[in-house]
Amino acid sequence: MYRDNRPPRFQRVNAPGKGELEELVQLISQRVGRCLERQGLLEQDTESTWLDLDPAEDTDAMPQILGSSISYRIAVGPQQGRKAFMIRTIRPLDRPDPSLGRVAKANGFSLHAGVSCEGNQKGKRERLCRYISRPAVAVPRLSLSSTGKVVYTLKTPYRDGTTQVAFEPVDFIARLAALVPKPRVNLTRYHGVLAPNHRWRGLVTPARRGKGIKSTSNAEVRTPAERHTAMTWAQRLKRVFNIDIEVCSLCGGSVRVIACIEDQDVIDRILTHLRHKERETLTRPLLTPPTRAPPGTR
Repeated sequence: MYRDNRPPRFQRVNAPGKGELEELVQLISQRVGRCLERQGLLEQDTESTWLDLDPAEDTDAMPQILGSSISYRIAVGPQQGRKAFMIRTIRPLDRPDPSLGRVAKANGFSLHAGVSCEGNQKGKRERLCRYISRPAVAVPRLSLSSTGKVVYTLKTPYRDGTTQVAFEPVDFIARLAALVPKPRVNLTRYHGVLAPNHRWRGLVTPARRGKGIKSTSNAEVRTPAERHTAMTWAQRLKRVFNIDIEVCSLCGGSVRVIACIEDQDVIDRILTHLRHKERETLTRPLLTPPTRAPPGTR
């Protein structure tokens, strides 16, 4: 809230109900649909809705692969366009799932509000971060059937009893290709007051960075939270990969950054020079004299 010139603050509210989630996801689906219609990507009538994509070039198969992936259909091969092959080994669940109490679905959109985490719950926050950053495929649950199909075992069976999904090898590779993000695309998006262009973002984030907020000078005292959040790329490199570029690897003395090279051509020339230098060092003959036994020994 932001009233009477007081700084905004987060206010604890009650958990949303099923009706509120259904109303919200319906509103989201309508607004996204209208946005796609304005861009000419979606066609809608009274009976159905479909994507109106331009015909892809012969060398660009990604639109077809992406469309098949989100519609659970086979992308390539003789079975192209058909539903993916599901293997059901258990009976469908008749009882309602208690975890779906705060889940709403509408027009292909789903909204989940069943997980919350307090600021002091480090273990729960870590599990949530691990869930968000988990890989798309768990290799231990991947196997090859006797007929040559790639079988993926689900961690949690679907409510209809599906426990495994079978793919043709080429179609499985197409599914993996659909998961590869495009270059220079943000994979994490923030909404509301945390959005990059929101006028209150600098007032609610620990680093105090946002639209209309002046950068903090070096002489200004910052809180521990601000210092922790506003790390430089060198500090992040040390924290994530344990690479300290501020310490010399030969003498252990301190070093400083004198340049940051971002030109790809210059980077390629430097790496090529280093590779040639490494090969020349390996092929250069040793200059040390040959070893010999001590005097008086045979």
